[in-house]
Formats: sequence, structure tokens, C-alpha cells
Amino acid sequence: MAKADKIEIGSWVTLNHYSIVEIMADAGFDWLCVDLEHSVIDFFEAQQLIATIQSKGISAFVRVGKNDELIIKRMLDAGADGIIIPMIKNRADAEKAVEIINYPPIGSRGVGLARAQGYGFDFENYKSNKSKKIKIVLQIEHIEAIHNLDEILSIGSIYGTMIGPYDLSGSMGKPGNYNDRDVIDILKLYEKKSKKHNIKMGFHVIKPEHRLVLEKIISGYSFIAFSLDTVFLGEICRNEMKKLRKKLK
Repeated sequence: MAKADKIEIGSWVTLNHYSIVEIMADAGFDWLCVDLEHSVIDFFEAQQLIATIQSKGISAFVRVGKNDELIIKRMLDAGADGIIIPMIKNRADAEKAVEIINYPPIGSRGVGLARAQGYGFDFENYKSNKSKKIKIVLQIEHIEAIHNLDEILSIGSIYGTMIGPYDLSGSMGKPGNYNDRDVIDILKLYEKKSKKHNIKMGFHVIKPEHRLVLEKIISGYSFIAFSLDTVFLGEICRNEMKKLRKKLK
């Protein structure tokens, strides 16, 4: 099992209201991720959510919609502590992400004077210190990425990777069939290669059941997204109403 001090448990934010992240941050997560891929959250709202998350003393990640320079640059300038990039399939995709996120000479990130840089008054500190601590997490959610994983993990400068279980199984023609032997074997291959390269393994556990998170921790995963705002809300509403209706019969 990974050491407790290295385990980071966060969750996904898809609802664009600061109250949501305040409630979730107070629940004890280590980080929260604002999802720009599968939500209607816009850039302005994302910055507000990032600021709210950070005001609670935890890290604010953003899952961008694609490996796109404009989107990533705007979220970095909004002050994100880390960027999660979907559908990384090969070394070129990974290298592109690293280049976009880093200032020269490592990368090609352009200079802006926005919230991250203290609106221009903290730029030197941001450039020399804060920008170098931005966490790059690559989502491994396609079978092609598994085949190219050694090359992806060898580039350096990344904080870790994260399995997108549904899309990964879908790319194998078995969407959501997590108990399928082939899907299980592919995840084991991911784990083996990640451990060989000593790269932090991540996983998005969709169901709000803590035992599933513990299972991943036992397997060596240490960067875990535990469900998401809408599922947490929906599960408690549905379960408690179901129990109530039974009592009222």
C-alpha cells in the first residue's frame, strides 16, 4: 500500500457554483478538479471556482477539454495548481502538454499578467517558483495510450497519470465492463509500467463508495478522484428517498 502521506484524494466539480466547492472542500478532500470537458462551466466561472478551492487551503486542478494551448494557458493564468489533460495517446501528445504548460526555455508558454501572476505584481515570483510547481496529470483513457505508455512515462516533467476507466474500456469495445478479463489485464499492465517508471498512478472512482477507493490504494494508486459533485448529491437523495418511501408504504 502507498504511504498515507503520499495518497491524495480529490473529487470532480461539474456544477458552476462556489457553494458546491466550499461544501466539498470542507469535507476533507486534498484537491478538487474543475471539469471543463464534460460540463458547461466557462472560463470566468472556472477562475471563481479555482479561487474558492484555494481559499480553503487545498489544491485546485482543472481538467481541460482537450490538449489545447489556448484553454490550458487561460486556466494556468487563472491560477490552477495543476492541469489534467484528457485523451493522451502517445509521446507527442504528452510532450505537447509539457511544452504548453512550461515557460521557456523548457516550454513555450506565453506570458500573461493575470490572477496567477498577481495581476502583474507577483510575476517574478510566479515565474521562478509557483509556475515550476504546477502539476501535470495525463489522462490515460484509450487503449492506444496503454500501448505507448513506456514512451509517455519516459518524457519526465509530469506529476502523474490518471486512468479514465469508462473511456479506456470503451476504446476496447467494452464500455463500462470493468470486470471483463481483457480490461482487468490492461489495467494490470498500466500498473506494472507505471511502477517501473515510478510515476504516480491515478484513477477516477465514479461510484461514491469508499471501499472502491481503498481497493485502488491497496493496488498502489495514490492520486484518486473520488466520484463527483452530481453523483454524491444524486446518490444520497435517491437512497434516502427510497428508504423513506419504503417506510411510508
